[in-house]
Parts: sequence; C-alpha cells; structure tokens
Amino acid sequence: MRRVTVLMPGVVVFAVAFGAAASAKGLSLLEALLMSGLVYAGVAQLVAMEVWRPEWSWGAIAGLAVLTATVNSRMVLQGASLQHWFGAYPKRLNALQLFFFTDANWMIGTRYHAEGGRDLGVLIGAGVLLWLVWVAATIPGYLLGALVADPRTYGIDLVMPIFFAAMIVPLWRGRRAAIPWVVAGLTALVTTKLVEGYAFILVGSLTGAMLGAFLDDPA
Repeated sequence: MRRVTVLMPGVVVFAVAFGAAASAKGLSLLEALLMSGLVYAGVAQLVAMEVWRPEWSWGAIAGLAVLTATVNSRMVLQGASLQHWFGAYPKRLNALQLFFFTDANWMIGTRYHAEGGRDLGVLIGAGVLLWLVWVAATIPGYLLGALVADPRTYGIDLVMPIFFAAMIVPLWRGRRAAIPWVVAGLTALVTTKLVEGYAFILVGSLTGAMLGAFLDDPA
C-alpha cells in the first residue's frame, strides 16, 4: 500500500472524472458506485461513459462489450509479463488478486519483482488500496457533476500517462530494451490515424510485445 501511494493523485483524478461523467450520463450515485466497485476497469469505465446511451439494444451492448474488451486487452499482456511470478500461487488466490489487478499495481509489481521481491502481498495490498480509493473518489466526482464531465477539458486525461511514464523510468534497461516501447508507441499513433476507436491500444501493445519477444535474449 505504501508503494502505490505515489500514484494516488492520478487515481483520484481519474475516479473523480468517471463520477462526473456518470452523473452527466444520468446514472444514479448507486449505479456509479456499483460500476466502480464491481466492474473496476478505470479507463474502460470512462470509455463506456463516452458511448453510454439512455436506451440500449442488444447490438449496442455487444458493441460496448467489444470496445471495452479492446481497451482492457492490455491487461492480458500485463498479466502474462508477471505470470512467472504469481503462476505458482493457488488459483483461488490469483483469482482474488487479479480482480484488483490494474495498470498501477502492475507497474508497482513489475518494479518490485525487478528489485528481487517475491511477496504477492505487494500486488494484493496495492490493488486493495487502489480499489478503495477508486470507489471512494467516485462519490465527489459524481457530486461535482458536469464540472469535469469531459476530463480532456482540464487535461485530466494526461495525469495517468504522466505518472506511468515517471514510474517506467527506473525500469530502463538500455536502448535495445526500449526499442519495443518506441515501436509500440509509433504503431499506436499510426493506428489512430488509420482506424477509428480504440484499436490502437490492441495493435500497439501486441506489436511491442511481439517485437520484445523477438529481441529478448533467450539466455
């Protein structure tokens, strides 16, 4: 929990933005809290609010499911990158900690593991605190309503990338290891120009992962 406090300002701002967006879309406070508590998907919740509608068809629900699955597809790669660490733990324990698994505690866990740490409690502790803060910060965001309904108006959408960039710095392993990061970023930028929506997340992350696997030293 102590390790993840450095990311809390960004998490709070994002949760406030979601609460405000949920209010603007007509969700009740209870519905917003249930989404934060049970769905607990961060960026995907904000994306869902962008396409939220007062009435739903089965086609619209399927479209939203595909959209949020695309946004969350990065979690597959993040989980895979740490599988060699928590793969040995019981499935029930991993089911619990993966519910709380987010970008933030993935970053914390990656740094911790690189430093030689092996206690899964670091991931669980960071995830539980992040979840509590996310749900709690949804309330003031909802009450603020339309003041920050569009996070881009205030640059709120830049907060989390800035925090993640700062956390990545200690993971620097030289120029060769940075090549997949650069290629993934450039691929994502090109994809945004060619394809509408959030396909850039899937394309960029898969490109970086495959290139990283190709460049990785088998030894």
